[in-house]
Amino acid sequence: MMKAHTFAHLKAHRSGFVAVFVSVFCAALLTCGLGVLLESGVRGGVSPHLYAGADAVVSAPQALEVKEDADQPFAERVLLDGDTVRKLDALDALDVTVIPDISVPVSTAEGVVLDAHPWNTAQLAPYSLTEGRAPQSRDEVVSTTGAALGEQITLAHGAIADEYTVVGTADSASVPSPDRPALVFLDDAEAERLWPHQNAVTAVGLIAPEGVDAAALARDALAGTGAEVTTGTARGGIEFLDAGAARTQLIVLCASFAGLALMVSMFVVSSTLSLSINARRREFALLRAIGATTRQVHVMIGREVLLVAAAAAALGAVPGFLLARFLGAQFADAGVMPTDFALAYSPLPAIAAFLICVLTARAAAAIAARRPAKLDPVEALRESESGPAKLSRGRIVTGLIFGAAGLSACVLPAFLPGSVAAAGAGSSALLLIFSVALLGPLLVRGIIKMIGGPLRRSGSASKVLAAANAESNSRRLSSAVVPLALAIALGSVQFFSQSTVAAEATNQSIKGVTADLIVGAPAGIAPSLLDSIASAPGVSAANPVVRSQVLPVPSGEEGGSADSAIAAQGIDAAGADATLDLAVTEGDLSALTGDTVAVSEDGAFTLGAKVGQRVDLYLGDGTLVHPMVVAKYGRGLGFGDVTMPIETLRQHSTDALIDTVLIAAEPGRSAEVQQSLRSFPSIAAMNQDQFGAAGEDQRRMQSWVSILAVLVLLGYLAVAVVNTLVAATAERSREFALLQLVGSRTRQVRAMMRIESLMVVGIAVVVGSLIALPPLMGIAVAVSGQPIPAISPAIYGSIVAVTAVLGFVSIAIPTRAALRKNPMDGVRNH
Repeated sequence: MMKAHTFAHLKAHRSGFVAVFVSVFCAALLTCGLGVLLESGVRGGVSPHLYAGADAVVSAPQALEVKEDADQPFAERVLLDGDTVRKLDALDALDVTVIPDISVPVSTAEGVVLDAHPWNTAQLAPYSLTEGRAPQSRDEVVSTTGAALGEQITLAHGAIADEYTVVGTADSASVPSPDRPALVFLDDAEAERLWPHQNAVTAVGLIAPEGVDAAALARDALAGTGAEVTTGTARGGIEFLDAGAARTQLIVLCASFAGLALMVSMFVVSSTLSLSINARRREFALLRAIGATTRQVHVMIGREVLLVAAAAAALGAVPGFLLARFLGAQFADAGVMPTDFALAYSPLPAIAAFLICVLTARAAAAIAARRPAKLDPVEALRESESGPAKLSRGRIVTGLIFGAAGLSACVLPAFLPGSVAAAGAGSSALLLIFSVALLGPLLVRGIIKMIGGPLRRSGSASKVLAAANAESNSRRLSSAVVPLALAIALGSVQFFSQSTVAAEATNQSIKGVTADLIVGAPAGIAPSLLDSIASAPGVSAANPVVRSQVLPVPSGEEGGSADSAIAAQGIDAAGADATLDLAVTEGDLSALTGDTVAVSEDGAFTLGAKVGQRVDLYLGDGTLVHPMVVAKYGRGLGFGDVTMPIETLRQHSTDALIDTVLIAAEPGRSAEVQQSLRSFPSIAAMNQDQFGAAGEDQRRMQSWVSILAVLVLLGYLAVAVVNTLVAATAERSREFALLQLVGSRTRQVRAMMRIESLMVVGIAVVVGSLIALPPLMGIAVAVSGQPIPAISPAIYGSIVAVTAVLGFVSIAIPTRAALRKNPMDGVRNH
């Protein structure tokens, strides 16, 4: 019998279940799309190009293994030492060709960066000559860029230019990505001359005859060395280091984004279900009055929701793959992953999305059904007309707990420095949103009492009706206010937390660079040029800078799990006073020589570092060091949380080149210095804006990902807002019919709803803004010490305007539709 009732109710309440269907459909779409990206962080990658013809590639581990978490990729290339390479020489006896590879960046006269390799590695692709011959001397090159045979080209390594003659052109069967640097092949001896890491190589390619397993042979030969042997598409991750970093970025970003998206989708689905079930109070009251048991009501609601949610989740998971493709393209544009990174597709994200959404909907239905199922028949009939008299004590207590926790998290930056406090302040927005969702009816009722007086005293019937309706149905009004406030709060926190951090980083970078000129080159500057730059006429000080990233090692877990990468810079302490102002708060930056390190205030908190103590760090190439802390400084956002002697970072970087040189000119001789620097054709001067802050690329990627995330969530919330408001307004068709039957004109009812719409939107703007303000102030305190976030009036106005339009339209359209019906039909149908 209950099964028959279930299908009958689905048919009778199609409009209510459409809202539930739309919410679950969108939740499944979003969950599946994020699941594809998360799986791609595990199985996706980049196809190899230079290593495409190798049967196996041997390399050092390029990431720090993290227990029970995603491995942390190293910022620089981890090299294979000569002893490991020599162990592979034994494979020659088995006719396996062993080809060590090295790579050096060079730039053309036009500033285009190319990737130079020794000609011997061309057979790995394999590249074959289309014209000419192989290079045989240090001034000869084979081009893959279409240069003409016999053409003289200029290639600069470390801003030191040399002339080369194109003696051959080559092509390969594998198509290179247009977004990757093109390859040029040098004479083997010339490549060795430019390679800065003697007795080490980037990787070793193996080519075996048919029927020989090169990977198995290599693993046997290298047992116990720690070297890794890769085959198939995994070779692309060795050739292109950014592929491994992209996988980790996808896992971390999508996991955090998915957590937020799941909470929002659960909130939206639960709210929609509660609204749908609340609209049927009269029906449940009658069922209870004629003898339906609590279990029967639960079973009926559960079956209805399962049927609707299962259909919606199954249909929503399919376009989730298209959403993943769209998000992947946006992530590639933002630099989070390479443009040639291939996503991994499998049924698992769709299955996971289906199960998560169905279980979420079923759990939400069980919670929403508790009250109508347990009420006695008389009380149920009374509530069917007026709704619950008040909120339950449990709901109020829970809402207060969420609110207190959210406000407590907002003030963390007042007691704790660093990213931990900023993250806590940022997460407080969700706690405050949940608090408002639970306490919404009380808050709305209080606001209506404050603003409803003038309306009730008005001579306009529409205003009086709007005030009376709003005050007596605060729960219904709250269901309309909360999703709008949620959209405003989430949008504001996501947008302006990023802008606040970026603004402070830029401010620190500008204030911290006291140099007159900043010079750089397309592919870096060779250390041998530094003396020439420093001795140029008018130069009083030259401070070379190398940028990289380091990984912290938790105390007592050497070689174990690690936190996320920390932006680092290497400088020359002798030239620091004249070119940099890091705002030193403790210690002496002039002591930054040898086995030492300086850390920012936030970095000191993260690392647990104190001046005079040693810290454990993995450098960019995986080398573990234990430097002594000699200073703390305040401008970590602008220059990185770790500062080391330049030689420490440079020797452990992939190309061992200098990124930029900060130059202090003698008074009045800045123009003369610029003129003298023109003798270095590959070097160009930059201003402070072009120099940028340390970690700017990483913050830009995170900012774009956050913006993309909030746009996707706001799109989902826009659907949810429209869905909720349309359903809430459609529920009132009986009320509109009764108003018309007692003499209200259609124009008056529409005016009443316009006033209610204005109330809903106005309260949502105020509440949403108030929710966003404490977290943003906390983040501002964490990064700058001042509770003033960087808020763009244009962006804030756009968020409010879009939300307001959604609110007005979503209420106006169903109101007009309801008023077009015959009032008698509206009463009879309810």
